[in-house]
Amino acid sequence: MPGSKSLTNRALPIAALAEGTTTVSGALVAEDSEVMLRALEKLGVALEARGETVVVHGVGGPLPARSAELDLRLSGTSLRFLTAILAAGHGEYVLDGNARMRERPVGDLLDALARLGADATGVDGRPPVRLRASGLSGGTVSVRGDVSSQFLSGLLMASPLAKGPLAIEVEGELLSKPFVDMTLDVMAHFGVTARRDGYRRFEVEPSTYRARDYQVEGDAMAAGYFWAAAAVTGGAVTVRNLGSGTRQGDARFADVLAAMGCAVDWTPGSVTVAGPRRLRGGEFDLNDMPDQAQTLAVVGLFADAPVHVANVANLRVKETDRLHAMAVELTRLGAKVEEGDDHLTVWPLRAGPAAPVELETYGDHRMAMALAVAGARLPNLVIKDPACVSKTYPRFFDDFLGLLGAGLS
Repeated sequence: MPGSKSLTNRALPIAALAEGTTTVSGALVAEDSEVMLRALEKLGVALEARGETVVVHGVGGPLPARSAELDLRLSGTSLRFLTAILAAGHGEYVLDGNARMRERPVGDLLDALARLGADATGVDGRPPVRLRASGLSGGTVSVRGDVSSQFLSGLLMASPLAKGPLAIEVEGELLSKPFVDMTLDVMAHFGVTARRDGYRRFEVEPSTYRARDYQVEGDAMAAGYFWAAAAVTGGAVTVRNLGSGTRQGDARFADVLAAMGCAVDWTPGSVTVAGPRRLRGGEFDLNDMPDQAQTLAVVGLFADAPVHVANVANLRVKETDRLHAMAVELTRLGAKVEEGDDHLTVWPLRAGPAAPVELETYGDHRMAMALAVAGARLPNLVIKDPACVSKTYPRFFDDFLGLLGAGLS
């Protein structure tokens, strides 16, 4: 698998803040990581990127540029993490992106930063973000957990730069908890440890990140598409740069497939998923790995009973409204789908399309990759705008079709 996007886009900015030089190996090479790299360069960080290896010359504190206008396209991690990190320094910044980025929420993060001394504004709680930074004061601040865990992750990454000890309290139920664990793991790798009370409260002392080489493991989210292909075809797939020690929440998708009848074998350096003769349906809460919901919905087409994907309301504020988009496209294939505020239910597909069916991707990389799983089993699927996968996995269709013994057309 390509390197984890989530780990890459955490390791790079923390390495930039660190004292000393870090080599990040196995980094994702895709649009989202490129956006982060170019933004860090514009903010005064010296780095050399050679494919999956990035050498980052850390600045040992806040990012040096005192002004910048950043086009972060549709990289939510870049916008939310850098907004918090820049607020811990000094300067005036504009963080913006494409049209869909301007629809994605950031208001709760801006409110938290304002309470810590930043002058941070958006447009109705959305980008573009205009930031006048004079450092973070420390103290206690709260942030909502029910919109995006990236708000909390951004605050955590910036917290060592605050002027005093910083305590962050989470309001409501925190979404996508494993992503916060990943943030804390990367921080600890670079020498900063947070005290915590579960997922309710986090405390960080003023401190300095220390450079240390970092190896990015394979992306568990991307692995899910290949595991799902094995599940729906009765084949087997082994992923070799992801293993039993992973902290990526998306790796739990293998457990979901096991509950549906797949055989799953973990080793320290690999995981193998083999599909059964018949997949079982069921109800699955994907709150801690919402990005796997689209893939599970597609797998549901081939189960022996309905598949209910629950507790994923935040999919509506991703690159597209993923709940609605998936309901529309699976219906286009002839499936019965029920869409709720925070869930989808997919009934087994009785018959595949007899003639070519064009499926929309909405410019969303995860729509394209999830719908490809249906094409592993069904004929007559046409996926529009396949190039949108360049956001996180540019070679996806080469790899996926190669696995199936097929070619691009």
